[in-house]
Amino acid sequence: MVMTLEADYAVRIVEYLTRHPGRWDARTISEAMDVPLRFCLKILRGLVAQGMVCSFKGAKGGYSLSRPAGEITLREVIESVEGEYMLSRCQKEEYSCGRAHCKLHKIYEKISEDVRRELDSYTFQMICEEEPCACGTEEDK
Repeated sequence: MVMTLEADYAVRIVEYLTRHPGRWDARTISEAMDVPLRFCLKILRGLVAQGMVCSFKGAKGGYSLSRPAGEITLREVIESVEGEYMLSRCQKEEYSCGRAHCKLHKIYEKISEDVRRELDSYTFQMICEEEPCACGTEEDK
């Protein structure tokens, strides 16, 4: 399974806003994160609607995180674009595989819940923290 390109772009955009506090216009974000401008604008609108990003109008307008990066999870950003993570479509109420006692439903739900929990364990503050330099440690000598 592969995350959609739109979800990847959403992650890139939130990563940029985490690493660069302040207000940034969509073009700057788009160019810096290699996201096509039209996708960037669409995703930013969605992130604003979900309450993760603030939009400011006018000459000094732009976008910034609306909450601390430590409160925004990888799952929240991905699901803002893709909807709730599910391993199989048979987990959706509106879909029925036609098998009354399918054991796979419980297995798929367990796996999906594990993935959701793991994605929730990563905040953008964690993702964007600088790695400590291991240069010059005793292990390197």
